[in-house]
Amino acid sequence: MVLLYYHGMDLSYLKSIGLSEGEVKVYSALLEIGISSLHTIQEKTGIDRRNIYDILNKLIEKGLVSYTIEKGKRTYQITHPSKIVDFLDQQKQQIQEHKKVIEEKLPDLLSIFQEKKFNIRAETFRGNEAIKALLTEALEYKHIYFIGGNSGVEQTNLKYWFAHWMEKRAEKKHYFYDLVDYGKKLEGINPNDIKKHKEQYYKYCSLPKNLSSPLVILIFGDKVAQILWSEQSFAFVLESKEIRESFMKYFHHFWKDPW
Repeated sequence: MVLLYYHGMDLSYLKSIGLSEGEVKVYSALLEIGISSLHTIQEKTGIDRRNIYDILNKLIEKGLVSYTIEKGKRTYQITHPSKIVDFLDQQKQQIQEHKKVIEEKLPDLLSIFQEKKFNIRAETFRGNEAIKALLTEALEYKHIYFIGGNSGVEQTNLKYWFAHWMEKRAEKKHYFYDLVDYGKKLEGINPNDIKKHKEQYYKYCSLPKNLSSPLVILIFGDKVAQILWSEQSFAFVLESKEIRESFMKYFHHFWKDPW
């Protein structure tokens, strides 16, 4: 029975372009046996006959499979593999079209969203992909504040992604105020290299020796996020102007501007 391999070649990567597992199995079967009837495909894959018919139609719509009719019977075969690239181009075009529609409707969505917001809004972000989304949102703000043990990010698999995030922030010319635990610093950051800090829109200051925390407090806009770095990091986020102002008082109490 065919799975997602053909002659030792792993074809599961086709799922990453939007094909279902069933579509990959049928495509793999046709790649192996060539021109084939629906019955033969069913025997090869073990997929229910009705489901195979639906899968074939989807592959035909995507331009990855074609069929011919001889003596009233259909036979199927894959199209030239370059059609996979054509399929991706079509997806890209559709995404651009969908993006344009969403961008046009976004003001209306934001208006409704703002109307329904509470004075205090709480969210949780669990897992590194969720933390990436949180930090990516922070990039939209001119001033980003970190308080506490931010070097913990370098002990996770977010290390290289965070370095790239820092580069993107600097490209946007958005300031990063880093109030870190005493003696801590990010990799590649020299606390005394003020010239480089200015180029990177980065400001560094450390907390007193007797203050340290395993988590970092991230502040941007009206959001205050408490992040605990780990292999699957976690953040608890409060959105409130009052709470944000309260934490900023704490920040300014210890902050000494380096330049």
